Amino acid sequence: GGPRPLPGQEVSVKVLGALEDGGLVERDPRLIFVPGYGDVVQALELGVPTMQTGEVSFFLAAFPYAYGRPGSREPDVPPEAPLLFEVTLLEVRDGPDPQPLPPAVRLRLGSQRRERGNFHFARGDFAAALRSYRLSLRALDGPATAPPGPEEEEELREQRVKCLNNCAAAELKLGRAEEALAACEAALRISPDNGRALLRRGQVGLASPLTAPLPSARPSSYLLLLSPQLLAEQGRDAEAALVLRRALELDPASKVIHTELSRLAKRQSSPSST
Repeated sequence: GGPRPLPGQEVSVKVLGALEDGGLVERDPRLIFVPGYGDVVQALELGVPTMQTGEVSFFLAAFPYAYGRPGSREPDVPPEAPLLFEVTLLEVRDGPDPQPLPPAVRLRLGSQRRERGNFHFARGDFAAALRSYRLSLRALDGPATAPPGPEEEEELREQRVKCLNNCAAAELKLGRAEEALAACEAALRISPDNGRALLRRGQVGLASPLTAPLPSARPSSYLLLLSPQLLAEQGRDAEAALVLRRALELDPASKVIHTELSRLAKRQSSPSST
């Protein structure tokens, strides 16, 4: 008897999810999300906006609308498993994004959406992952009801860097090197010595040549922002290696950085590079 959710509104639902054999795999007495933001499985994204407040609905979801072909470890859903959801729409209210929010709420929203992006990324849905990471940044950068304290400001900064690094990884998977590069540089502007951003920066350069002009000024961190590919094109392979070696200093156990350095070394030793 109540209103249906409108685009951008936030909903609270009670959810039970069961396998075909009746095994209960999901139970949430109060799941909160904004339909269309990719925070829940597609069956709920599509189904809940058709409901009215107080209504109880059953959705039988084929696996593409549940946890996909690979299934899930948490909750424990087998590959290609259809699910039956029992959903009760508890409440509909205005979405949180346009509203000034306390720093703690911004951090919670940002973390929730970044984790959802990681869920999509692990399943190979890089476009959905990128959408979730951008929504996370939108929450972290949104208006606040009060200035964050020192610890909250530091956590907001760290979460922004993580999201930007994740955006770069998703953009690389989607074959968009320039967008990945922009995300790396945004992360390095916040944290110039961030090892993951340096690694992504190096990976972008190794993946494709860049045509952007060099900046006229050369700040002290400039070499950290140059891609190995651009330096290599100028015959400056030693400086190209510095970018990844700097990242390795910050994360010496990273197998990925070691791999990228090996790729650069092989290119330097190939006949075409001499």
